[in-house]
Amino acid sequence: MLPAAHRMRHSADFEQAVRRGARAGRETLVVHLTTRTDPGPTGPVVGFVVSKAVGNAVVRNRVKRRLRALVGERIAALPASTSLVVRAQVPAATATYDRLGTDLDGALRTAARRAEAGR
Repeated sequence: MLPAAHRMRHSADFEQAVRRGARAGRETLVVHLTTRTDPGPTGPVVGFVVSKAVGNAVVRNRVKRRLRALVGERIAALPASTSLVVRAQVPAATATYDRLGTDLDGALRTAARRAEAGR
């Protein structure tokens, strides 16, 4: 599970990660990955965006829980200065946990590669 200290809470943090971050997408999700320059939390921060297009409140909350659990399993591998936004796409509503995990891993690899190339 993703510790509360690692959750993004301010809209400005979301906006910075989405606008400045390296983006990578898969069928079920899109990730935006950036490096923070300001002093902040001692570890990576993660935010989730699951719009109403994904489904009703029950479906959206299930998708958010799954994504939080998946990112929580991978957070130790992220550098401490990382800001990550995970945005669910419509197919995430019917995707299996394993499929979400596979898509997340692929998107994180691609975004990290793009972020490194952009430096």
